[in-house]
Amino acid sequence: MNEAEAQKRAAGEAAAALVEDGMIVGLGTGSTAAWFVKALAGRRLDIVGVPTSRATAELADSLGIRLAELGETREIDLTVDGADEIGPGLSLIKGGGGALLREKLVWEASRRCVVIADAAKVVSALGRFALPIEVVDFGHKTTALRICDVLAEFDIGLPPRLRTIDGKPVRTDGGNLIYDAACGRIDEPAALAAALKSVTGVVEHGLFLDLAEQALIGTAAGVRTLEP
Repeated sequence: MNEAEAQKRAAGEAAAALVEDGMIVGLGTGSTAAWFVKALAGRRLDIVGVPTSRATAELADSLGIRLAELGETREIDLTVDGADEIGPGLSLIKGGGGALLREKLVWEASRRCVVIADAAKVVSALGRFALPIEVVDFGHKTTALRICDVLAEFDIGLPPRLRTIDGKPVRTDGGNLIYDAACGRIDEPAALAAALKSVTGVVEHGLFLDLAEQALIGTAAGVRTLEP
């Protein structure tokens, strides 16, 4: 296991220690969240997990975690999820794994959200990681042009690129498409988030702002805790 993976595992295990019997727990998506799910299953608590993707649901189910869909339980007590970037004030870019819409729905339905990551994910300003933008399939090329106009207002000149694998568009669990915007640096994340959400055809974007209450960061010296 390389150092980054060891840091992800340490962060996931630290987050699993926050979970108590009887909790409703939001289960994030991605390589770091997978370590959390595995560690949580190992504790054998009486909990219900609300997965943010089919992949996470399959992993949790295989490990014996009881699952429910969003809306089938009372309010989620705690959601733990990874991030592609963690910026000032625990502002986040998420969606590298393609589950940004479902992740945000679960995050916003939670009393408390904790983000977990390796040390390389902490940045001084968001934007180095391309910002995922989920759009509906119908007319997506026109939607992409409108996204270009929004990005230009924030001095982001590169057009967003449709996410593909082997030449075929990547589809989210909801059947939508993803465009990735190489922003370089996002100086006004809140304003950009609002502007993108106003574009007809945009379902969601990967800016997660004012949602994380705490970050657990795996480092070479152990797990570090960050607050907003």
